[in-house]
Amino acid sequence: MRPSVTSILSIVFVCYIIYSMLTFATLFRRLECSDKFRCYQSFLNKNPKLQLALFTSPSTNPISSEVTKIVNIRNFDYQDNYQNTFHIDVPLKTRRNGTLYLYAALALNDGSLNWKDFQREGPTVIQRVPLTTYMIPKDELFNLLEDNEAEKKSKNLKNAAKNLKPKTHIKSKVFLTMLTEAASLSPQDVQNTPELARMTRMTKTNEFLPMVQSNILKERAVYMLEVTKNITEIDLEFNYSPASVGKFRLIAHIDNAMKQLTGLGFSSKDIDEVKEIFAEANLYLLLGTVFIGSIHTLFDFLSFKNDVNFWRKKKNYAGLSVRTTIWRAFSTIIIFFYLMDEKSSLLILVPTGIGALIELWKCKKILHMDISFRGVKLRTSVENENKEITKAEALTNEIDKQGMKYLSFILYPLCIGYAVYSLIYHPHKSWYSWTLHSLVNGVYAFGFLFMCPQLFINYKMKSVAALPWRAFMYKAFNTFIDDVFAFIITMPTSHRIACFRDDIIFLIYLYQRWLYPVDKTRIDMGSSMVDNDEYEAINNEETKEEIKENKKDK
Repeated sequence: MRPSVTSILSIVFVCYIIYSMLTFATLFRRLECSDKFRCYQSFLNKNPKLQLALFTSPSTNPISSEVTKIVNIRNFDYQDNYQNTFHIDVPLKTRRNGTLYLYAALALNDGSLNWKDFQREGPTVIQRVPLTTYMIPKDELFNLLEDNEAEKKSKNLKNAAKNLKPKTHIKSKVFLTMLTEAASLSPQDVQNTPELARMTRMTKTNEFLPMVQSNILKERAVYMLEVTKNITEIDLEFNYSPASVGKFRLIAHIDNAMKQLTGLGFSSKDIDEVKEIFAEANLYLLLGTVFIGSIHTLFDFLSFKNDVNFWRKKKNYAGLSVRTTIWRAFSTIIIFFYLMDEKSSLLILVPTGIGALIELWKCKKILHMDISFRGVKLRTSVENENKEITKAEALTNEIDKQGMKYLSFILYPLCIGYAVYSLIYHPHKSWYSWTLHSLVNGVYAFGFLFMCPQLFINYKMKSVAALPWRAFMYKAFNTFIDDVFAFIITMPTSHRIACFRDDIIFLIYLYQRWLYPVDKTRIDMGSSMVDNDEYEAINNEETKEEIKENKKDK
C-alpha cells in the first residue's frame, strides 16, 4: 500500500522536530577549549573581587551630567542571587513620552566609582537595560450600573484617545544575569555561538570579560507601569542571578526569537505565555514541552483535515446533532469577536476567523441550505430524494430537540445568572464589552454541555457510526495534551479546570463507541476513501434486496 501525502508530510514534520530538539540541546553543551595555546579563559576564573554600580539616564550614550547614580555595592557576590528595591527619579524628558535606561557597571573592587572613570579605568563591563517601552495603554474599566452617563461618555472618549498612539511605560522590576560558570572559549566557539559572540570582550591577556545580559524570561507585561506627568519617582526592584552556560545561551537565544515573534505580530500577552514555558530553563522540561507542542500542532492539522474531509463527503446527517453544530459555529464567532475586542495578535485572530467560516459552512451543509446571489434557500425533504435518509434525519432532529430541552433547564439560568453577576460586581469598558465577556464566559464555562445532545442522540439511536471518528480521536489526543500544558503554563484556576472538562465528554464518547460497536459492513464516509457514487450504489443494492425480501414475505 502506497503511503499518502499526509503520512509523508507528517513523518517529515516529526523528523524536523526531532532535529530541532537535538539542535536545541546543544545550547546546554559545556564550553571547554582543548587547545591550550589558543584558548580564551574567563576573567572570573581568578575569582576577582568586583563592585556593582547602578545608574539611570534618558540617553543611550550619556555624558556625566545626564547620569544619575542609584547605588554602589562593593564586594559584590556575583556567585549568589541578589535582590533589592531602589527609589529612582523619573526625569521630565521621560515623562514627556521619552525613554529611560538602567546602566549596570561591574569593575574591580578598588576602581573608581565615577561615571567617567568607570568607562576609562580597568576591565569594566557596562550593561545597558531599557527601562521604558512604548505600549498601548489599557482601556479604563468602570461599573456600567453605578457611573452616570456623562462619566461613561468621557471615559469612552478617553479610552478612544488613548488607543490612538502608544505611551511610555516603565519597568517596575529588572532582572539581570551573568555567566559565572567556569568556561574556556576557542576562536571557533566564538564564531559558532552568535548569541555569545556579540557579548564577548577580550582583555590584553586573552581573557574574556564577564558576560551580562537582561533576563527577558523573567520580564512580564504586568510589571510595566504607564508613565504620566504626575509620576516623578518609582520603586524599582532589581534582581540579579548567576547563570550556567546553558541557561545563559538559552536566554540570549530566546531574546532573539522574541524579537522575531514581535515582528511577526505577536502581542505582549502572547510573548509572556511563550516566556513562561522557558522560564525554568530545565533541559528535559524544555525538550518535552517543544515535542508535545509540536505533536499538538500536527494533531491540529490532521483533525482539521479529516473534519473537513468528513463534512465535504457527507450527504446524509442522520445521527448528527444540528444544535451542537450551530452552537459550535456561534461559539467560534463569539470567541473571534472577543479576541478582536481584547486586541489579540493576527496569528491568533486569523486561524480563529478561518475556523468560524468552516463552522458556518458546516451549518450550511447540515441545514440543507443553498446560498446564491438570489438569496438563501432551504431544501425540503422531497428535494433530498432519499426518503429513508430524511426519515432518519427527522428522528435525529426529534431526539436532538428533546436533549436540548433538558439541557436548557441547566444552561440558560447559569448563563443569565453569571451575566447579571458580572454586570453588578465587575467593571467593563462598555456595554458591548460586557456583552462579549458574558457570551464568551458562557462559551468557555458551559460550552462543553452543548456536546451533551450528541451523547443523547447516540444513546437513543444506539449508534455512533455517524460521527467523524478520525477527527474526534485527533481532538481527543489534543485535549489530553492541553491537560499537560495546564500544569506547565501559568493560568487562572478556573481556566485550568476548564482544560479538563472536554476529557469527560471524550471518555463518554469512547465508552459509547465500545457500547455501540460500528457495523463493519457499513461505510463510514468520515473514515473511508470510498467515493460518493460507490456509496450510493451500495445503498441502492441494499434497498433492492430489502424490497425483494418484503415481496417474498407478502
